[in-house]
Amino acid sequence: MFRYWRHLFLLSTESHCVMMLRTIKLSRGGASALDEAWRILAEKTTATAEIPQRVFKAKSPLGLAVDYRKMVRSNLRRLSERTAHDTVSA
Repeated sequence: MFRYWRHLFLLSTESHCVMMLRTIKLSRGGASALDEAWRILAEKTTATAEIPQRVFKAKSPLGLAVDYRKMVRSNLRRLSERTAHDTVSA
């Protein structure tokens, strides 16, 4: 049970960081902000369509949380690298 709550806590924390980084990126404007906006729309559309499949395929709520954390972490890594690069070059 502790693992489940730990993954949920980390999922919510990492999701918050992704939202913050995306907000910063969108507020800067430009072509990269437009690309990010389209990426957000594509990800949300795909995620919404996959919900029933993921729920039925998941062996447990923990497995579902782990799968979503993987997606969130990949976004967090991508956005963190670009934000760090943008800050250094600015």
